[in-house]
Amino acid sequence: MLITFLGTGTSQGIPVIGSTHPVCQSNDQRDKRLRSSVLLSWNEANFVIDCGPDFRQQMLHVGCSHIDGILFTHEHADHTAGIDDIRPYFFRQGDIPIYALPRVINNLNTRFDYIMSAENKYPGAPSVKLNNVDPKTSFVLKGKTVVPILALHNRIEVLGYRIDGFAYLTDIKSISETEILKLNDLDVLVLNALRLEPHHSHLNLEEAIELSQRIGAKKTYFTHISHMLGFHADVEKDLPKNVHLAFDFLSISLS
Repeated sequence: MLITFLGTGTSQGIPVIGSTHPVCQSNDQRDKRLRSSVLLSWNEANFVIDCGPDFRQQMLHVGCSHIDGILFTHEHADHTAGIDDIRPYFFRQGDIPIYALPRVINNLNTRFDYIMSAENKYPGAPSVKLNNVDPKTSFVLKGKTVVPILALHNRIEVLGYRIDGFAYLTDIKSISETEILKLNDLDVLVLNALRLEPHHSHLNLEEAIELSQRIGAKKTYFTHISHMLGFHADVEKDLPKNVHLAFDFLSISLS
């Protein structure tokens, strides 16, 4: 399986519009972050986790000619606002499967009724196949078992996903011991690490390191990073040896 980080930034991305913060002015390409998303590819299948407002730019950058589905973590705009840009895939492939909590699908039905509603669908808009995800029930995509991981983003439930030895959890603040048990024997774990200071709905760097050590994956990569975490090069050199900052378009291959 090939894992490609399509974006590793927080909801505003980096650089933030109009910001004079030093990280926003950085010339290091690793400090330039699109909104968080990841592409998973195996046996000619392509699945995207989250579809934010940078989706078109991300797909053009990696040259992805087809997708087999989108798995959503939650409904916030930085994770869903690119759904209209699936239309080139729809024109070539037909309805695009999406997978999400029922609450998230209901939210998308309201915000994107011209796509989601059979009655109000706009001619030329893409169409989707709706798949409600039960956090307690695994499902199969193109021969691989997907294990949903339930966590909390402040007070709202968000989904992470485990496939083989890879797990992706973003926008989490807390997770139960029961769900952590689903994350044993990981090769690669992805967690959010927003900034240095505590935050009400995201792990900060200290909390992300602590959780990564509890889970004990062979390697951990942090994503959903804001400019307030600091320069990529400075933060990276002080992390534990098996923990790294992800950056946009980093690819990792798992056998």
